[in-house]
Amino acid sequence: MTTSIDPALVARLSGEFDSLAGEFTALGGQMNTLGRDLASLHRQVQSVASARTDSPGTAASPRPVPGESDLPECATTGTGHQPGGVAAGIGHATEQTAASSGAPPGRVPSSGVGVGGVHTPAQPDPASSAGEAASGAGAAPPAPATTATPASTHAQPAPEPRAPWTQPPGAAWQHGRPTTTAGMYRHAMSQVPPPRTTPPPRGPVPPRGDVPGSGPPSPPWWQREGVISRLLAVAGVAVTLIGVVMLLVLAAQAGIFGPVPRVVAGGVLSVALVGAGMRVFRRPGGRVGAIALAATGFAGAYLDVVAMTTIYDWLHPVPGFAAALGIAAAGVGLAVQWRSQPLAVLVVAGAAVLAPFVTTELALLAFLIVLQVTCVPVQMRYDWPFLHLVRTVPAVLAIHLTILAFVIEQPGDRRTLVLAAATAVAAAGLVGAILVTRQRPGDLVASLTCALAITPLLAAPALVDRPAATILSAGYAVVLLAVAATALVPKLRDIARIPGHTAIVAGTGGSFAALEAVWGVTTGSTLPFGLLLVAACYLGVAGQARNRVAALFGSCYAVLGGIGLFTVADPETLSVSRRAVEELSAPTAAAAIAGLGVLAVALWTLRRIFGTTTDESVITLLWIGASGAALYLVTTAAVALGVAAGAADGFIVGHCVSTIVWMAAALAALLYGLRHLGAEASATVKVALGSGLLVTAAALAKLFLFDLATLDGLIRVAAFLMVGILLLVAGTRYARAFAETGSRESGAA
Repeated sequence: MTTSIDPALVARLSGEFDSLAGEFTALGGQMNTLGRDLASLHRQVQSVASARTDSPGTAASPRPVPGESDLPECATTGTGHQPGGVAAGIGHATEQTAASSGAPPGRVPSSGVGVGGVHTPAQPDPASSAGEAASGAGAAPPAPATTATPASTHAQPAPEPRAPWTQPPGAAWQHGRPTTTAGMYRHAMSQVPPPRTTPPPRGPVPPRGDVPGSGPPSPPWWQREGVISRLLAVAGVAVTLIGVVMLLVLAAQAGIFGPVPRVVAGGVLSVALVGAGMRVFRRPGGRVGAIALAATGFAGAYLDVVAMTTIYDWLHPVPGFAAALGIAAAGVGLAVQWRSQPLAVLVVAGAAVLAPFVTTELALLAFLIVLQVTCVPVQMRYDWPFLHLVRTVPAVLAIHLTILAFVIEQPGDRRTLVLAAATAVAAAGLVGAILVTRQRPGDLVASLTCALAITPLLAAPALVDRPAATILSAGYAVVLLAVAATALVPKLRDIARIPGHTAIVAGTGGSFAALEAVWGVTTGSTLPFGLLLVAACYLGVAGQARNRVAALFGSCYAVLGGIGLFTVADPETLSVSRRAVEELSAPTAAAAIAGLGVLAVALWTLRRIFGTTTDESVITLLWIGASGAALYLVTTAAVALGVAAGAADGFIVGHCVSTIVWMAAALAALLYGLRHLGAEASATVKVALGSGLLVTAAALAKLFLFDLATLDGLIRVAAFLMVGILLLVAGTRYARAFAETGSRESGAA
C-alpha cells in the first residue's frame, strides 16, 4: 500500500496551529520544534488511518489543497530541517520507527514516541486495529506506505474529487487519550516542565552622581559656542560708539580739529563700518561680526546727524529729524533683511543711550521719538520683544526726567514742546500696540510698552495750569476709555480686534486720567461726590457687561470716594453740633446720597457677575457690611442736609430724621423676611430678618443713648413717637407672620 501526505490535512493543521500562536510565542524556539514534530506525527497517523479505513488494500490518494504553495514555510519545508520537506522527514522517521519495532512500514508503534525532546504517551493505533480486522475478514494486507516530497506531490496529476474528511464520532478522545492536534498538543504541554527564567544580565553600575541616559555635563558659559564672540562684539560696538561721541563732543570742546573734519570723519567711519559689515556677512561665520560692524556704523551715523542738528546747527530740526529717520530706517531695514533682532536692538539702543551725551536740548526728545516710531512697522511684522523695550524705554524715561526738571525749575517757556513730546510718545505707543496686537493678539510685550508709553502724558498736566490740565486729562481719559470700551461691546470687539490685555492697559490709563480730570473740576468738599459718581458709572458698566476689570476700577473709585467722605464726615463731626456746622455742607449730603447709590449698584453688580449664592456666611457678611455702610451714609446725608438748610435746629432735626430712617429700614427688612417666611426659607430671607432685628436694636440704642441726650422739645417727641409706631407695626406683623406659618404647617400635617 502506498501512503502519501494529504495537503488538505496540512492546510487544516496549519490553521489549528495558527490559533495557538500566542502559546507558541510564549514558549519560544523549543516549542516551535515540538509543534513541528507533533504536526508531523499527527499527519502520518491520519494518512495511515484514512488509507486503511476508506479502501483497505488500496493506496490512499493525496487530496490536493488549493493554494498549497501559499502555505507557511514551516508547513512545506520545515524550519531547521534538511531540504526535502516535512513529508520526507516524516516518512523516513516512520519507517525507522516501524523497522525498529518490528512492525511493517506505515505502522506506528503504540509504545510511545519521543518528540522534540518530550516523551508522548503510548496511543492505540486505530489504523492497525482496522487493518487487523480487515485481515481477519479475508481482506488483502495493506500496501506499505510510501513517502512523497512536495515536489513529487505537485507533479502528480489531480486525483478524482472525494468527499471531505470528517472525524468519526469519538475520535477526538479515544481510550482515554487525545487524537486531535489540539488535544495532543495540550496533553504534551502538560508534561513539559516550565522553562527556567534567568535574570537579565546587569550592566555596569554607573558612577555616583551620573544619571543613565543623561548627556555629558554642559560646559561653562564662557566655553559655549558663540558666547565670547557675542560679548566681544557688543563690547566693540559700545567702545566704538563712545569713540564716535568723543570725536563729536570732546574734540569740539578741546578745540581739536575743526567741525567739518570731525563730522566728516564720523560719517566716513560710519559708512566704512556698514560696508565692512555687509561684506563680512557674506563670509562663513561672519554673522556676529557683521551685525556688530553694521550696528556701530548706523548708530554712529545717527549720532553724527544729532551733532550736526544740535551742536553745529548745520541742519534745521525738521531736515535733521528726517535724516535721522532715514538712517534709523536703513539700519532697521537691514536688520529685517538679515532676520536679525540683535542688529535692530544694537542700532536703536546705541543711538538712544549715547544721544544724551551728544546733546541735552529738547531736540533730544524728538530724536528718541524718531527711533520709537521707526520700529513700529517692524514690530507689526516680527515678534521682536527686545526691540519693543529699547524703542520705548529711552523716550519715556527722557520725557519723565524732563517733566520733573520743568516742575522743579518752573521755566516759563517751552512747556508746550514737552507736552507735545509726551503726546507723541503716548500716541506712538498706543497706536503701535493696537496695530501689533491686531496682528498678534498674544503679544503681551506690546501691551507692556503701551503702558509705559501712556505714562508721560499722565504726568504732563503738572506742566500747565488747572483748567488746561483738566481739559488735557479729560480728553486723554476719553480716548483711552474709548479704546478699552471696544472690548465690552460685541460689535466693536469684532471690528477693532483689540485683545483683552491691551484693553485693560488702556482702561487703567483712562481711569487714572479720569481721576486727574475729577481732581481738576472739584474741590475738597466736592471731590468725594465726583469720585462716587465715577464709581457708580464704572460699576454700572461692569454689571451690564459682566466685566470684572470694570468692577475693579469702580471699586477703587468707590473706596477713594468713601475715604474722602469719611475724612469730611467722621463720627466726631456727626456727633458734635459745632463741628458739623463747620464741616458739613450740601456737597457732603450729595456725596452721601451718591454713596447710597453706589452701594445699591455694587450689590446689583456682584449678583450679575458672580450670581446668587446659597452660602449663608457670605450673604450674612455682605448684608452686614452693606447695612452698616448704609446706616452711616443715611446719618451723614440727614445731618448734612439739616446743617446745610441753615436752620437753628438743623443738626437736631437731621439726627431725628436719621433715627426714623433707621427704624424704617429695619421695618422694611423685617417685612421682606416675614413675607417670604416658610419652612424652606432661603438664606437671604434669614439674613433679612436678622439684619432687621439688628438695625432695630441699633435704632433703639441711638434713640435712648444719643437722641435722648441731644434732642429736645417736639423733635425728641417726634422721634420717640415715630420709632414707637414703627416698632408696633413690626411686632404686629411679626406675630401674624409666625401664626400664619404655624397654621399652614398644621394644615399640611
